[in-house]
Amino acid sequence: MSIKKSQVCNLSPDTKILGKWHKQPYKIVRELGNGATGSVYLAESPKGLVALKIGLNSMAITSEVNVLKHFSKVQGQILGPSLIDVDDWVTQEGTFPFYVMEYLKGQGLIPFMQGKGSEWVGILIVQLLGDLDRLHQAGWVFGDLKPDNLIVIGPPARVRWIDVGGTTLLGRSIKEYTEFFDRGYWGLGTRRAEITYDLFSVSMIIINICYPKRFEKNGEGLKQLKEKIEKHPTLKQYDFVLLNGLQGKYSNAQLMKKDVISAISKSKSSFTQSPTKHAKKPTTTNKDSRGEKSNGLIETFLFASFLLLAYILYLFGQMM
Repeated sequence: MSIKKSQVCNLSPDTKILGKWHKQPYKIVRELGNGATGSVYLAESPKGLVALKIGLNSMAITSEVNVLKHFSKVQGQILGPSLIDVDDWVTQEGTFPFYVMEYLKGQGLIPFMQGKGSEWVGILIVQLLGDLDRLHQAGWVFGDLKPDNLIVIGPPARVRWIDVGGTTLLGRSIKEYTEFFDRGYWGLGTRRAEITYDLFSVSMIIINICYPKRFEKNGEGLKQLKEKIEKHPTLKQYDFVLLNGLQGKYSNAQLMKKDVISAISKSKSSFTQSPTKHAKKPTTTNKDSRGEKSNGLIETFLFASFLLLAYILYLFGQMM
């Protein structure tokens, strides 16, 4: 088959790929995403739908495969997608390395959050921080951490990673980054693979959820980000967490996770208290009716809050 190198990262639907070594056939369905090391496609295989990543650089692909293999050995929940196959695709223009992963069906983080309440920000970030903590303990930094590399599957809703191309060993230089989520871009740190690098990106992910179209740097760095936080009610609920994350004040993801949980708790507590704080004793039949209706709404809200808290505690228990 004749194919140009420039086309490897732009394969058309129905393109057929046959592994040189394992002889497993794959048929491209559509592109799922692309990055510096290659493109990821949804593909059909004898075992069903899979995610196939193909690139030009064998060393880069091998590095990502090694990361996925390492993740599979980490105790606890799976950090990245399961690795299925590693092979080469031989064409008339050359041989191209690829690997095949579990296909995670779900929604991107930003689309999932559309129409959701502010409490969902905390729920998903708590999950993400739990996974990051296990990654950091294993000696790695995610690096190119952004909504494009996250997917929400379920129910129950669960954040998973879909691209580990930027994952870097602690202490080394970040391999891949996206400016909006990069502390170097904002003048708030280096591009060294440190825990604080990932936690800065987590803060920017929360900001991106509330500003889906993102925004460009105006040269003021932290001051500009503080202003964006102050202007958005959801971000103000997490301002303490965000500012600590942006300024590298968390030494590990567990500390940031505890503060996120605390922010959720404080937000719910203040909201449930406010309707009853200024309640007046009804004096007429009509007011009695309105009072009963108000009490019913409060009870409904408290019940919903209880369910949410139970769900958070369940997720927290799953991630410990």
